Parts: sequence; C-alpha cells; structure tokens
Amino acid sequence: MFTVGVREHVMIAHSFRGELFGPAQKLHGATFVVDVEFRAAQMNVDGVVVDIGRAHTCVRSLLAEMNYQNLDDLEVFAGQNTTTEFLAKYIFDRLKAEAGQGGALGPGSDALDSIKVSLHESHVAWACYDARL
Repeated sequence: MFTVGVREHVMIAHSFRGELFGPAQKLHGATFVVDVEFRAAQMNVDGVVVDIGRAHTCVRSLLAEMNYQNLDDLEVFAGQNTTTEFLAKYIFDRLKAEAGQGGALGPGSDALDSIKVSLHESHVAWACYDARL
C-alpha cells in the first residue's frame, strides 16, 4: 500500500453538551494539527498516489472554512457535539467527496483505496477516522 500524507492545522472554538464533558461544556478553544493520509494499492500513470500539492491545497481549503470559527455557530454543525472524533469523520467525508474524476485531488484520485484523517489535540492525545473509499 502506498501512502501520501499532508499536514495542516486549524484553530476553532466550540462547546459540548452533556455531563461527560465536564468543564468542556463551556466555550473553549482548540488548535488541531490535522494529518491526512491518502492510500492506494498502486501508483497512477504518473507514478504518484495523489498530487501532493493538490492534496495539501484541498485540505487547507476545507479547514479554512472552520479556522477561527466558533463551530457552535456554524449551521453545518447545528445540534452536534463537535468532538475530535466527529471532526475527523467530517473531514474524511469532505475529502472523500473530492476524490475521483474531476475532483479537487486531481487525476488518479479515483484509484484511492482509503483515507485516514488524524486530529491531534496535543502531543499526547488525538483521534482518527480511517476508512476505505
């Protein structure tokens, strides 16, 4: 399996509902380091898994929609606890939609087998979503 990875970061504010979250029920900020791995069993005709420049641009653009935002105020997240796990899946779903013919990831991305999205809350804690396409 071949893998191409890109890294970016995003700064957000949010709050959670539910006793499980203790003090995080109050509005608080988070800076996530976001790692995305694009995987394929074979390289494309150009000898790459996916265009790394397009992959980075796509991830950066997607995260820009959330950067410096209070996620509680965004309609797309209405009524949702925007946990690290939830956000990893949300980012995966958005990237999955960009894979394939004519998508922002470019030619050959239709041959991707899987994508893994990791959100690092700190150097000791992170969550991921990893699935086949």
